Amino acid sequence: MRNETSVWLIGALLIVSFLLVIGLRNQRSKAKRIRRQFREMEGEEERMFHFLHDLGLAIGREPTDGAISRIIVEGVLKVVGACGGAIYHESSEPGQLIPAYLSKECPPLIFVSQEIFEKAKLDPRTLESHLRLARVAVGDGVIGCGFTMPEALHIPDAEDRDNLHMMVSPLRYAGKDIGVLAVARRKDSEDFSHNDFAVFRSVAEQSSFAIGNARVHRDANEKREIEGELKNAREVQRVLLPQSDPKLAGFRIHGTNLPARIISGDYYDYIELPDGKLGVVIADVSGKGVSAGLLMAMCRSLLRAVAHENASPSSALTAVNRLLFPDILEDMFISMIFGILDPADGSLVLARAGHEPALLFRKSSGLVENIKPKGLAIGIDAGNVFERVTQDEKVFLETGDCVLLFTDGVKEALDSNELEFGLERLSEVFGDAAQLGAEHVVKRVLADVNSFTDNGPQIDDVTIVAIEKR
Repeated sequence: MRNETSVWLIGALLIVSFLLVIGLRNQRSKAKRIRRQFREMEGEEERMFHFLHDLGLAIGREPTDGAISRIIVEGVLKVVGACGGAIYHESSEPGQLIPAYLSKECPPLIFVSQEIFEKAKLDPRTLESHLRLARVAVGDGVIGCGFTMPEALHIPDAEDRDNLHMMVSPLRYAGKDIGVLAVARRKDSEDFSHNDFAVFRSVAEQSSFAIGNARVHRDANEKREIEGELKNAREVQRVLLPQSDPKLAGFRIHGTNLPARIISGDYYDYIELPDGKLGVVIADVSGKGVSAGLLMAMCRSLLRAVAHENASPSSALTAVNRLLFPDILEDMFISMIFGILDPADGSLVLARAGHEPALLFRKSSGLVENIKPKGLAIGIDAGNVFERVTQDEKVFLETGDCVLLFTDGVKEALDSNELEFGLERLSEVFGDAAQLGAEHVVKRVLADVNSFTDNGPQIDDVTIVAIEKR
């Protein structure tokens, strides 16, 4: 009996020992597997850190979309262990996506025709070239649909001729769709794990922020550069305007120019002419900004060149029109009024090229008159009609008389109810101020316009020249 009990106990001990050995081996295997997974996670975490570090440095260098897309794709391939990847950005053409970057030897992530594959057998560069140039319609295939998806998607069996495992995510910044990020493994490789997908989603979010942030910084810097260039252009334009009032016996003349933007399309000028005469011009180029400023500079130079060769203002404007017409765009023109003052007899000869009328204050009557010689705006006609229509008008100024030249930015200034300052109001202000001289006229008109608009934003360039007979 004792022998049987001993045998049973020994057998039980052996079984328990065997089970303990198996359990210990299983625990050791599990521990090894956990340590291996932990090492893999540590490696993945380190690769993710390097990816984010490189991405941050790239943003600081303000890269192009192509450069930052390369950093993102190459980085995510290392982080999740994919064989290829790509970023597609929204094209300027609505409804189309274009490849911003494809990794080297990236398998086709879009549909490729059999014809392209056949050509690629003869020249492998054919397929690569096709993939780098092919546009993808939004909603077409994995890439096109990825652009419109609400969030990232893991596709274990992508319906593609290469049978890929894929992860695709839309790229969005500040609520705006900017592109698609996609990575792939071939079907003969292990599929992406849940952890790989979680990491990929995080990378996609960081990539969206990086691309959007880089664009914002790049746009801001470009804007600052443009503003700097415009300010430099404005300083050059200031040099083209009179730096001081002209000296002319028997007259006092004062002018000013206030641009609505950095670059003005208005200008005024004084031109010394033979026999002690003085040319006074004020002009307004249609439109605003750089194009108007450039046309203004051309007009100023041409008028200065032809004024000495043409005895009358109308003939000078005709010459300017013939020279400028071939270079003026169809939707642009120049309104101008050009006058010649003669101190010998106190006369003013005016020609008007589609410009606002000049205002004349007569001290003897205390009334304001309009001087409106006929004329066509520069750039409307090649020359024959312009020459036939444009005429001179001569007035003689007496002591105390005053002439006001202005651009439509004065007359068309708006109040809070969008009512215009108007020619009638301007005439009243001018009549009240004219008796105190040219400088007072300019200051008074500007002050009344500002008061009328309640110091609101200036919507157009304002240029004023006052001529007082002493």
